[in-house]
Amino acid sequence: MRVRILGAGIVGLSVADELIRRGHEVTVVDPAPGSGASYAAAGMLSPAGEAWYGEEELTRRCLTSLALWPDFAARLGVPVHTRGTLLVGVDAGDVQQVERQLAVLDLAGVSYERLVRRELLAREPGLGRIAGGAFLAEDHSVDPRAVVVALLERVGDRVGLDESAGRAGVDTNTVTVIATGAQLPAPYSSLIRPVRGDVVRVRTQEPVERTVRAWAHGEQIYVVPRIDSDEVVIGATTEERDGPLLPTVEGVWRMLDSARRVVPALDRASVVEVTSRDRPGTADNLPLVGPTHEPGVVLAAGAYRNGVLLAPLIAQLVADHIETGSVEPAVDPRRFRMKEDG
Repeated sequence: MRVRILGAGIVGLSVADELIRRGHEVTVVDPAPGSGASYAAAGMLSPAGEAWYGEEELTRRCLTSLALWPDFAARLGVPVHTRGTLLVGVDAGDVQQVERQLAVLDLAGVSYERLVRRELLAREPGLGRIAGGAFLAEDHSVDPRAVVVALLERVGDRVGLDESAGRAGVDTNTVTVIATGAQLPAPYSSLIRPVRGDVVRVRTQEPVERTVRAWAHGEQIYVVPRIDSDEVVIGATTEERDGPLLPTVEGVWRMLDSARRVVPALDRASVVEVTSRDRPGTADNLPLVGPTHEPGVVLAAGAYRNGVLLAPLIAQLVADHIETGSVEPAVDPRRFRMKEDG
């Protein structure tokens, strides 16, 4: 098959890589590959850490995709941080939130290890005043920017800018896969709601050993270390707002204030970058993967907070659909009615 992919973030490039591996003729269209949500993402491979009530189907998909990551990362030559994730609460109210999440994991059959403060400090000595939490042994992380670089190397000169690719269109000789993140072309834009997220990157001489996902006086925060690096990613705000992709003072202050409560040594870290991007959300937080009402047009979109984690699964689902027509009902884009654009 000839396949044109719109969008060269982690999802679009993963789809391209999978299709090339299966012998298809692929071109990827993007004026700035890897510069969208993939550039800002912390790279958590965290089905347990993201699990919540009413999102059981999403949790199942995330667990399935996590199982694909070892082979996917090995193929790309990208290291995965496999020291697990700590889920912690700063005060008693925060620990109640942790307990609610652990109850979701019980329903999903996902294992975890509940820990008291002393045990948490043994796993991560740099933690501050933590009241309680749990260890999620199977929740890992990866550097999304390294993943994009590796995928671009594999896809090679198939990536370029096509000025005529502003919208999907129908071409009976080519399948078009739309993977343009939070900005889908007409007539599909109403299927996505952009959700703004600000992320801070710092450098610290006092290492953080594991990813820490925390509730800090009601605020959710994550601290994600990079392998063999002094970089730590702190995030992220969640705001449904328009305007330029610029971080806000209030959002950055809340993140840093919460992060320093959880890991006090971050007070001495150096801020090296503050980034703002839009996540591609859907009405039910499940992605849009599969056919549209237009023949030959396929969506690979709407992964919201889990684009990095879900990328290898979305790639397989898209390739399977192109080859066999198979569709997973839970993520079928046709489950939603489109509103008129404009």
